[in-house]
Amino acid sequence: MKKTIIMLLIVFSLMTWACKTDELSKLLRRAESGHADAQFELGKKYAEGEGVEKDIKEAAKWYRKAAEQGHAEAQFNLALMYKHGEGVEKNYQEAAKWNLKAAEQGHAEAQFNLALMYDTGEGVEKDYQEAIKWYRIAAEQGLSEAQLNLGVMYSLGEGMKRDYQEALKWFRKAAEQGNARAQFNLAIMYRMGEGVKQDKQEAVTLLRKAAEQGFAEAQNILAIMYESGEGVEKNYKEAAKWYQKAAEQGHGSAQYSLGYLYEEGNGVLQSFEEAYFWYLLAAANGSEDAATNRYFISLILNEETQQRIYQRARKWLEEHKNEEE
Repeated sequence: MKKTIIMLLIVFSLMTWACKTDELSKLLRRAESGHADAQFELGKKYAEGEGVEKDIKEAAKWYRKAAEQGHAEAQFNLALMYKHGEGVEKNYQEAAKWNLKAAEQGHAEAQFNLALMYDTGEGVEKDYQEAIKWYRIAAEQGLSEAQLNLGVMYSLGEGMKRDYQEALKWFRKAAEQGNARAQFNLAIMYRMGEGVKQDKQEAVTLLRKAAEQGFAEAQNILAIMYESGEGVEKNYKEAAKWYQKAAEQGHGSAQYSLGYLYEEGNGVLQSFEEAYFWYLLAAANGSEDAATNRYFISLILNEETQQRIYQRARKWLEEHKNEEE
């Protein structure tokens, strides 16, 4: 019985492999005969290593064939490959060219990428008006990243008159889609009363949404509000919790604040060793206050303890440097 089951599994595997091979052969024939959709799908298979050995150069080849026939998604993917130098030599001008072709066909992500290139002057001459134009087109299609960036341009007055009401409008649209940075920006507007009636409770609500998605700056500001009782009941434990989350992501200000909570024993068990550790990291992030506080705590800790904590901090920095890379 066991042998029979094994044989059936082998036969089934061979049949599945043969079926996939046949499908790939049909796709290749269609691609070679000039079908743009097939060329795109074949490029995608090579890019992802689906049913074939992963080959980025071959992916770029087939994306180009489809792109030259006006396939918007292929044009967008080819633009990405030129931007990042994957399968082709990095070329921002070519990236802009293919983004434009896809954008003109209504591809929202290509519109956003083209806007970003005009915004930063990457591959094209910097032009805020063109950036605004393409951000708006993509934003009106519902792309949250474009809504966010359009809101930023309105809030800063880049390429247009500063308009907090418009900034608020676009931040809100992106925030409602769960965009953490938009939630953060909207929270700051409520906290400061920019373009909207000041509402610190609403700011806390929005900050929490962004913080729960791992947005470090939101975690830090939320912690500050808990620590000071701004818009929420003062709660050192909650402050410590959110400082910790931001600090573990390398946020220098949060590292300093967490160190201070450990030094004072607010919301956490007092620990000069933990305070020293977080002050070390904050100082490495450029905090002069942390460097000063670290010095005074060093007068309390013995040399052996300081060296142990120093090695721990060094290991932490090396690990997080590798994560960033």
